[in-house]
Amino acid sequence: MKTGIHFISGLPRSGSTLLAAILRQNPRFHAAMTSPIGSMYMALESAMSRRNETAVFINDTQRRDVLRGIFTSYYQAIEGEKLVFDTNRVWCAKLPALMQLFPNSRVICCVRSIGWIMDSIERLVRKNAFELSGMFGFEPGNTVYTRINRVAMSDGMVGYALDALKEGFFGEQGSRLILVEYDALARDPSSTMQLLYSMLDEQYFAHDFSNVDYAADDFDLALGAPGLHTIRRTVDWVERQTVMPPELFRRFEGDMFWRYPEANIRGVPIIRIEE
Repeated sequence: MKTGIHFISGLPRSGSTLLAAILRQNPRFHAAMTSPIGSMYMALESAMSRRNETAVFINDTQRRDVLRGIFTSYYQAIEGEKLVFDTNRVWCAKLPALMQLFPNSRVICCVRSIGWIMDSIERLVRKNAFELSGMFGFEPGNTVYTRINRVAMSDGMVGYALDALKEGFFGEQGSRLILVEYDALARDPSSTMQLLYSMLDEQYFAHDFSNVDYAADDFDLALGAPGLHTIRRTVDWVERQTVMPPELFRRFEGDMFWRYPEANIRGVPIIRIEE
């Protein structure tokens, strides 16, 4: 934390674990999958709210110090002075506070076509055909339609992340975001990472895109979703057909709001491959 902190957020199944796995190759960086800080942060927000009758003894300065202290305490054990990248979907919805706590930080948002995000989730379900997933409450009677409808809701895995991304993108601190499209990261990782380093004002590190390694087997197994955070060793792009019914896949056409120039009112930088 002595050298600063940035955040990784955005949409699920859009390359955040892959990005963290690439970044952690740099010995100056610390990055990983979703950290527990997001849930601890929100728990403390609740504990310091008016819901707690003793909150009258807590002023805004103390609230800021306590919330900032979660990050410094959690990352204190990291060896060496490393730039931290903390990953959580919630950070897009916490920009007003984060930019006060860490004014020099950026929030890197991994994004992707919503239809292909849904396809990726459905592929994982089918891959683990004998394992019920916690993403759907371990319910055995779901169909592809009920599964996709569930994660698309505002409190669902994808719907919440999409709403949070929109909140950050259109909000006053939107310019602190950096959007990275999955297609760019997978098709041209070298150029994508060079652009990202430049936007972060960091000296570039020569990453090995043929030897990227990351897995969180215990976490994924507990969720009933083996392979959720396992990435291929080589960063590459794989063409494929969707496994979803056509009308369900087409339901999400036009949801890539960040691609419309008139929508980018905050001048959010976007790393993508031009078509």
